[in-house]
Amino acid sequence: MSKIGKQIIAIPKGTEVKNVDGTVTVKGPKGTLSRNFKDDVDFAIDNKSIRVSPKRDDKFGRAIWGTCASHLKNMIRGVNEMYEKKLILEGVGYKSEVAGTSLNLALGFSHPVKIPIPEGIKVVSDKTGISISGIDKEKVGGFAAYIRSLKKPEPYKGKGFHYIDEHVRRKQGKKTA
Repeated sequence: MSKIGKQIIAIPKGTEVKNVDGTVTVKGPKGTLSRNFKDDVDFAIDNKSIRVSPKRDDKFGRAIWGTCASHLKNMIRGVNEMYEKKLILEGVGYKSEVAGTSLNLALGFSHPVKIPIPEGIKVVSDKTGISISGIDKEKVGGFAAYIRSLKKPEPYKGKGFHYIDEHVRRKQGKKTA
């Protein structure tokens, strides 16, 4: 039994959830999200709640049950309140700026790095770092992880991108005799 799948998902006021042939559409005050789900789960949608249950009792059905419930919760939360990730850029000469639909980064390479911003994501850059927000949790997290992967924090001086709540373990460095 899935602990997450057994929970009843509450639908807040102003949010509309529809299931048409395995495609669940969630419409709320911030926007609309849509996702195709496998046929192995069944959605029972009431006015104020959703109950997710597996259609058959096999290993894959039980495994996908909690995953689908978690995706549905994330969709409902996203259309009501935006997801946000904050990255801090540390290092001398490292800069970030938003120019139109691209993010321009100076990360100490011989060339500037230009990244196109995906549709549905809002990026704000200031002196200390970058704030990424949007209604789709996967897009926001994936874009933030991609930006972080361009210059991961190094353990000696802590230079590079790190999340605002991430602690970078520091190493001591060379000692003199």
